[in-house]
Amino acid sequence: MQMQAERDEAAAWFRVLRDRIVAAFEALEDAGPGSNAPGRFEVRPTQRPEGGGGLMSVMRGGRVFEKVGVNWSAVHGTLSPAAQQAMAARGVPGVKTDPRFWASGISLVAHMQNPHAPAVHMNTRMFWTPGAWWFGGGTDLNPCLEIAEDTAHFHDTLRAACAPHGTDYYDRFKAWADEYFFVPHRGRARGVGGIFYDDLNSGDWQADFAFTRAVGEAFLPAFLPLAEKRMAQPWGEAEKDAQLIHRGLYAEYNLVYDRGTKFGLATGHDAEAVLMSLPPLAKWA
Repeated sequence: MQMQAERDEAAAWFRVLRDRIVAAFEALEDAGPGSNAPGRFEVRPTQRPEGGGGLMSVMRGGRVFEKVGVNWSAVHGTLSPAAQQAMAARGVPGVKTDPRFWASGISLVAHMQNPHAPAVHMNTRMFWTPGAWWFGGGTDLNPCLEIAEDTAHFHDTLRAACAPHGTDYYDRFKAWADEYFFVPHRGRARGVGGIFYDDLNSGDWQADFAFTRAVGEAFLPAFLPLAEKRMAQPWGEAEKDAQLIHRGLYAEYNLVYDRGTKFGLATGHDAEAVLMSLPPLAKWA
């Protein structure tokens, strides 16, 4: 079950999505408030010593984005014994005897200048082993100052994207996000949720890939209107303080619990690319 054509198709689409989002974010910078130059992404290739690589794209100190990363990768190699064991425990066929893997996807985290504009995360990916394949991903909104209409818009957009692919997809994957993006040692969610899914293999690769594309394509309509609406809203020291404290919570989650962070570091991917999700500044009360 090599699935070379499907793997190539998925990797190419994740790259196209990356390019679209980078262009949209730079256009938002052009329209953003302030007299400083609009931010632009710094792009560099990444390499995984065992095989494959990607593109790391990071913008810092822009008009709208304080820090945003949009990474794409397509990597391959062999799983570590710990990763093999974890996947075998999840029921991945054949992984105990054949540790080869291939994975491709896009990963995005945005931290905003204006505390009224929510931080956001999104990723979609395909994973392959000789005995199995699956898709995973999702997106969640992380405001430090929740605005009910923004939360509603984000979730309504995701609900509409899920509906054509499974009548229960939104409810299932929203509940999964609520569980996954919970910070146990703080007893609270890291944001206002979204959707999260993993190990998606219905037996119909095209259908599952179509859903994964729908999740990726829903991201800009879900998030851009919120950033546009909030990027020039007045704010003061108290709002900025709340933002920095919330970023501390976000950093705790990503370093302690996030599955993607753990996998990226365990499989030897570029550490700077894996950790680009961390905010530029944070504080703990």
